[in-house]
Amino acid sequence: MYKFKLTLFILIFSQVLLGQETSFTPRQLKDGWNTSNSLTGNKVLKKMDSLIASSHFKQITSIVIAHQGNLVFEKYYNGAKDSTLHNTRSATKTIAGTLIGCLIDDKKLTSEKEFASKYSKRKNIYYPDVRKDSITIEDLLTMSSSLECDDWNQLSRGNEERMYLVEDWVKFYWDLPIKGYPEWVTKPENSEYGRSFSYCTAGVVVLGDIINHISGNLDTYAKKSLFNKLGISNYHWQMTPINIPMTGGGLGLRSRDLLKFGQLYLNQGKWKGTQIISKDWVTKSTTPKAKFNVDREYKYGYLWWISDFGNEKAYYMTGTGGNKVVVFPDLDMVVVLTSSFYNGGMKSHNQTSKLLSEYIVPAIKK
Repeated sequence: MYKFKLTLFILIFSQVLLGQETSFTPRQLKDGWNTSNSLTGNKVLKKMDSLIASSHFKQITSIVIAHQGNLVFEKYYNGAKDSTLHNTRSATKTIAGTLIGCLIDDKKLTSEKEFASKYSKRKNIYYPDVRKDSITIEDLLTMSSSLECDDWNQLSRGNEERMYLVEDWVKFYWDLPIKGYPEWVTKPENSEYGRSFSYCTAGVVVLGDIINHISGNLDTYAKKSLFNKLGISNYHWQMTPINIPMTGGGLGLRSRDLLKFGQLYLNQGKWKGTQIISKDWVTKSTTPKAKFNVDREYKYGYLWWISDFGNEKAYYMTGTGGNKVVVFPDLDMVVVLTSSFYNGGMKSHNQTSKLLSEYIVPAIKK
């Protein structure tokens, strides 16, 4: 009997440690968020919380939810806390797209239709081809340039794992050959949006090079045009070997600050009543520009994914591990899910999708 009671105590105590706290009510901090306790006691979210705490959902580190402009749910797991800088991998790419929008708003860049090679220059590239001069910034924003670059294909010359082996990641991109289209592959002109999508981290690294070239210093520009205006002071850029902030992935941010990027787009470019990016750029970024199929149909805007969760339309930032920042316009909701399940492959993405579809969306709808 004693052993049974001891085992029960250990199990209960371990759940408390994993869950860290029992309340869903967010803390009121001086970071721009107003908080609400509207989800306290929500049975659906209580069930979700217990499943995460028991590791049914693996390596989740935080879930933060904003509804109707207020922070309504905040929970950290597996040692994370509200000050943790989460490495959300490729969710960083969407922030690079936001900075391109800032450059256009600041009239430092005419439009995303400009040629990328005008601002990103490398000498003595392999496979010189005049068609490379026609690659636009929009092509990079939509993962649809003419170069052979596909992170989802291990045989691709532009696969990101090959990029990490060299020093100059920007030159790595411009060195790539033009993509070929055998008869059994759909050509861009025959695609729904006139673009052929292939996921290419190197292309987003080039966007960072463009931002750095036009602004003079990417880190300084991001701080002035975006982070300071959102009240974000604690963050960490990973740097490329030639010391440019890595816009393809790895930016470290707090969950509450990640949530601000989703809220910024939900509010049509405004934060706390101030227009930070234009409404036009928000619309362009979250309108489909390319389409592709994996396990289901997805659409893609300017480095925003477009799909649905729980039968609710959404657009979102995402990265390895299942990390997501999801905007639900019809529900007036933004959700951040962070995870360190980096070696989980599609399982990591599927589990955060399940959390959204089966728990978070139903909880808010009720």
